[in-house]
Amino acid sequence: MGSLSIWHWIVVIAVVLLLFGRGKISDLMGDVAQGIKAFKKGMKDDETAEKAAEPVKSIDHNSAASAPARTDVGSKAV
Repeated sequence: MGSLSIWHWIVVIAVVLLLFGRGKISDLMGDVAQGIKAFKKGMKDDETAEKAAEPVKSIDHNSAASAPARTDVGSKAV
């Protein structure tokens, strides 16, 4: 009683076809396939972008320390 027989599956498939129609189901499957293709293309684009990324530039702390100190020009004592 816990398992579904072939007749149950036939009835379920018939109800689904009546509700959605044959054209809507094939359109839905086509949309799913396009979504999967777009996802795979996006993943491939991300991998190529990571490989082509420029190396991170670092700041030389020694040259930054030897730079002249910055003075605040905007504030004057009255």
